[in-house]
Amino acid sequence: MILTTSGTSPYDASDIETLTLEPPHNKAMIKRWSKPNGYRDVLAISLPLVASMGSITLMQFTDRVFLANYSVDAIAAALPAGVASFTCLAFFMGVANYTNAFVAQYTGAKALDRVGAAVWQGIYLSLFSAVLLASLFFLSDELFALIGHSPAIRALETTYFNILILGAGLIVLNSAMACFYTGRGLTWAVMFVNMAGAAVNIPLDYCLINGVGPFPRLGIVGAGIATVTGCMIISLIFAVLIFSPKNRTLFGTWKNRAFDKDLFGRLMRYGLPSGTQFFLEIFGLTFFIQILGRLGDLELAASNIVLSIETLSFLPMVGFHIGNATLVGQAIGSGRPEAGVYATTSALHITMAYMVVVAAVFVLTPEPLLGLFQNDQHTTAQYERVMEVGVSLLRFVAVFCLFDALNLVFSGALKGAGDTRFIMWTVAGLSLGVMILPVYVAVEVLDAGLYTAWILATLYISALGIAFWWRYHKGKWKNMRVIEERPVGHVVPVPGET
Repeated sequence: MILTTSGTSPYDASDIETLTLEPPHNKAMIKRWSKPNGYRDVLAISLPLVASMGSITLMQFTDRVFLANYSVDAIAAALPAGVASFTCLAFFMGVANYTNAFVAQYTGAKALDRVGAAVWQGIYLSLFSAVLLASLFFLSDELFALIGHSPAIRALETTYFNILILGAGLIVLNSAMACFYTGRGLTWAVMFVNMAGAAVNIPLDYCLINGVGPFPRLGIVGAGIATVTGCMIISLIFAVLIFSPKNRTLFGTWKNRAFDKDLFGRLMRYGLPSGTQFFLEIFGLTFFIQILGRLGDLELAASNIVLSIETLSFLPMVGFHIGNATLVGQAIGSGRPEAGVYATTSALHITMAYMVVVAAVFVLTPEPLLGLFQNDQHTTAQYERVMEVGVSLLRFVAVFCLFDALNLVFSGALKGAGDTRFIMWTVAGLSLGVMILPVYVAVEVLDAGLYTAWILATLYISALGIAFWWRYHKGKWKNMRVIEERPVGHVVPVPGET
């Protein structure tokens, strides 16, 4: 969906309503459905991204279910190692993802020739990051020795991490290339590409972990190989689509492949804070998981299982985060920030409704979700303890997932406009002051235990949601812009737009 660019606004003053967290009345809901940037437009862009993130979530979730059924040690090692590898690539991925804002704003300004140039700067960043990330292979032993989990768990963590980090550059590359579509609101392509990756990854995961048919029984090694293979398939499909003759003609995806010092510099200017923010968020989660491992293997396993379930609520909603960032970016590029306000309110209503349902499921029916992770190697006492702790931890998730909705929607709006420095400093301050240092003191100094750590994590996520809501409400983002005031490029009508 591309925003209209006529001189008159399709929004009445009454449409740009004061933002509240209360649901709209029935009449307002019906009106909002058909308005530009209303529910229909937000869903049209975001639902394919939700499905796309859902396929990624499904890959991770089934990976952990297969490993949980393979051995207790494998599931205990998989999440810490997986999160550690993701933490290492998070900074580069966050910067590469910011290509989306440039593509969205160039699309809003109708400077389509600049779209290909922007994507190429993201590709150059990903190639550089792939080399740096792969070099961490040589530091993995020291990294997991420092974390201090039990020797059996540590050996599996190191093995799994090494495989994932060698293929981590593919994830950064896929993030940059996906922006070619997400920034223009053409999110169905991203969905189908990620679903193709999942279609390869999931059966290969099962076969390589368990040794089905001609495949060897590789356990956690097989899980890593299947993940990297799925990412490689996604990269290849994106490359074929982006460099098709039509896209090379319309968006300059091949002729504008040269390194653009000015454009790359602006990507770094706005993307580096975004990458830093993403890294700090993932680092905080990684620290949280690793510190819980010091409480014992059962506590770590229960927390890992609950966090794996939590991805069912969080990751699909990243689709609305990206979708809202796209609509706000297009609104800023076309000089109509009020359209971004309308899109953000629509996205908030939808996301909060979903999170309320998810929270109810976590509170009322936690046992079926936790039961997916049972295997024959659990003793009855082990399983009962994991179940008991897991039920309690899912209640924490039910609380903070509501604030996560605020986090995702409002940070998406701020990113789409270019307000990345505020996001970076907010995440830095809150992660250090509300979660990392307090959790360390609680566990290591005060011996406060598992539930205190989870209370602090809940406070941290809640504080993020409130802070981004406040910044959005102040409205400074409406006057921001990441592209040139008058982009120079091949200005043509967007296909399908009237």
